[in-house]
Amino acid sequence: MLPKPEKMKILKKSIGDGRILICVALVFANAGLFIFSPRPKSKSEAEKIPANAAVFDNPLGLVLTPQAGKSPTDKEISQLQQRIREGRNVELWLDRLGWAFVAKARESFDPGFYKLAEQCALCIEKRNPKSQEAMLLRAHVLQNLHRFKESEALARLLVEQRGLSFDYGLLGDALMEQGKLGDAVEAYQQMMNLKPDLRAYARAAHIRWLKGDLEGAIEAIQLAVSAASPADAESGAWVNTRLAFYEFQAGRVSEAEQRCALALSLQNDYPPTLLLHGRILLSQSRFAEAVVILQKAAKLNPLPEYQWTLAEGLRAAGKETEASDVETQLCQRGASSDPRTLALYLATRHESPDTALRLARAELDSRSDVFTHDALTWALAAAGRLTEAQSEMKRALAEGTEDARLFFHAGIIASQASHSADAERWLRKASELSHLLLPSERNELQNAAACGAEKKASVAANPQPPFSLGPNTARKTQPKT
Repeated sequence: MLPKPEKMKILKKSIGDGRILICVALVFANAGLFIFSPRPKSKSEAEKIPANAAVFDNPLGLVLTPQAGKSPTDKEISQLQQRIREGRNVELWLDRLGWAFVAKARESFDPGFYKLAEQCALCIEKRNPKSQEAMLLRAHVLQNLHRFKESEALARLLVEQRGLSFDYGLLGDALMEQGKLGDAVEAYQQMMNLKPDLRAYARAAHIRWLKGDLEGAIEAIQLAVSAASPADAESGAWVNTRLAFYEFQAGRVSEAEQRCALALSLQNDYPPTLLLHGRILLSQSRFAEAVVILQKAAKLNPLPEYQWTLAEGLRAAGKETEASDVETQLCQRGASSDPRTLALYLATRHESPDTALRLARAELDSRSDVFTHDALTWALAAAGRLTEAQSEMKRALAEGTEDARLFFHAGIIASQASHSADAERWLRKASELSHLLLPSERNELQNAAACGAEKKASVAANPQPPFSLGPNTARKTQPKT
């Protein structure tokens, strides 16, 4: 039995240890690289569209374009398209078709399906300009296309007009991405109070992780796993993958691998799970095995994060030419598909610092979470703007997130700024989580830690004499009488 709403608090204090658990959104959908291009409809299909469909103009033609594919979602899309062609309860079926396109986008990692979902919302709005269903669908699409301010505006309207659980979740997501965490917490708590389900538990888990409470995150994500439905295999695969990641961070590698296997049994060749499994293998120096899995993941979802991880695996496996080819693709397309990760990659590789800085600054205009601040921090450091990087790093660390890359960046920047105590502290924390880093990051971390240890040993072996004014200047000047 799932706990009652009052038993799961998004924001709470533990009297025993004083931990504060504050909410940040879990973004379920990942954007793909290829833009979906619908095929032209045949004349026979066009003739099946009812006469009153003229009010929809072009959007209806787009959403009724036959889709290729044999998955359950593809079949559902075809059935819904046929119901719309029949001309009865069109608004209802358009809404369901829109969410079917959202499901297809999440399965295929093709953002073109989000655009089709948006067209469904436009079709509904032409029939009913005040449709709350269309508003929710469009706000969800905008969120996944990283248009967070527009999504927030629609989510606020929905909360004011009806205030359903998913409305609050959507609002919390948009607020979180813009760095408005206090308001996001309130929205998520309302979501939990109204309907404690997989989505609410997953968000609670993510916040606890972001606030440094790993065991609390595991507790919440286990509730999400328990709430998963066989009818929604993708969501089940996602929450199991998140649990696998938390177990991996905790050092429970065997449990993490078992959880990955379970996620893949729910959703075959699920890219997020393949990516995580590949990273687990990289941490164990099982490079050849990792490459096979990461190649599959990057083919299914060719985003910069996947390509960067694959390139690291290829290089660690001694396949330098193949690694370079993957990195070339990353640089060519990354600015449009995931500018934040490309900025991080360029700064890490010490390439094109001006481009990295430009991408990170542009990203900060639309999203202001700790990881975007970290990307800007790292780009500033790569560009030699150390003072600004230190200031930005404080923002990236402000939420207490226990993340290896955040600590790694903080340690390197502190070391470059000659803040030896801070550098030692952050590098030590990064070392404790070094299995989460990519191979090249682990190497740089080890080098930085060794260099810091050598400097500390040198200072200890050759202490500086205390500063003295000397015997003559040390005498106090006698006051004149």
